[in-house]
Amino acid sequence: MVEQEPAHLDAVFHALSDRTRRAMLRDLSAGERSIGELAAPFAMSFAGASKHVRVLETAGLVRREVRGRTHHCRLDAARLAEAEAWLRHYERFWTGKLDALDALLRAEDAASQNEGSRT
Repeated sequence: MVEQEPAHLDAVFHALSDRTRRAMLRDLSAGERSIGELAAPFAMSFAGASKHVRVLETAGLVRREVRGRTHHCRLDAARLAEAEAWLRHYERFWTGKLDALDALLRAEDAASQNEGSRT
């Protein structure tokens, strides 16, 4: 069965699948940056950085504003929150598995301590 999910989640996870774009988002979490500033850590051209920003814009993760000749970008975290909500469903799965593992290990520890006290 295919889960009914918002279509833009595909664009969000596509955007997040690239390490350069994830690094750009990390930079933008500290505040607004120009495309030149986003490109600098990667020794990337303006055109190359602009293509990455366009993917982030399409996913709704970044908003771009042109002031004069400079393109300023800022993070739009609302779509990240939607992606987190989707991942949270699977977090519940892992939390349940880890709780079961923790209970099993505690039971084994208790059993070995009881066995050690008998000898």
